[in-house]
Amino acid sequence: MEDRAGSPELFMFLASTVHDMKNSISVLSGTLENLLVQAGDSAQDNPAYPQMAHMLYQTKRLNDHLIQLLALYKQVGRPNYPFDPTPVPVSELVEQLAAQQRVLLQSKGIRLDTEFPRELIWTLDEDLVLGLLAHAVNNAVRYTRDRIALIVSEQDGFMEVRVEDNGAGFPANMLEAGKLLGQGINFLTNSSGLGLYFASEVAKSHKHRQRQGSVALENGGTLGGGCFILRLP
Repeated sequence: MEDRAGSPELFMFLASTVHDMKNSISVLSGTLENLLVQAGDSAQDNPAYPQMAHMLYQTKRLNDHLIQLLALYKQVGRPNYPFDPTPVPVSELVEQLAAQQRVLLQSKGIRLDTEFPRELIWTLDEDLVLGLLAHAVNNAVRYTRDRIALIVSEQDGFMEVRVEDNGAGFPANMLEAGKLLGQGINFLTNSSGLGLYFASEVAKSHKHRQRQGSVALENGGTLGGGCFILRLP
């Protein structure tokens, strides 16, 4: 029997299915956001409000994973998928990310603080980096008590982006997964799995003068909790 496990037709079918799922989840996420906005501040006294906020978090989390699967498909199933780095004002990147996450964070009672050089422009694939950072913020929602910080700076020729929270910090298995990334180990079977692997692949796709991007996890930072760190050359 012909082995079709790696056939282009199968890749296309899987990608099409994931794309349809992502569209449905996006509609659900948008509906939940509209309901939370229309409900207004007084809705927080409604017993159903926390459940709706949690539903929005879960739909965004699932949507993140589907976007990551599509991006990885483009790398594996279509090696010629165009990587599209362009000069992007960091202020616009931060504003887009904050706008995407605004309703979720408000519904969860979480404050997002941002710090970045307003004149900084960096060459990057905007869609991929936005997806990566959205996942990092959504992950911080899981761990934080009530604050998340998005801090961008220029360090030794790299743009460093830190997503920090004031929770108890990453568990040991997540920190270990981050260390394995630095050793170039494929840990798709690790429980931390797809999100961190996707982040690493996106970071490594950014190259400049024999240097490439990277990601790391640590505990501490300015808020004392978990810190996701993205560095792009």
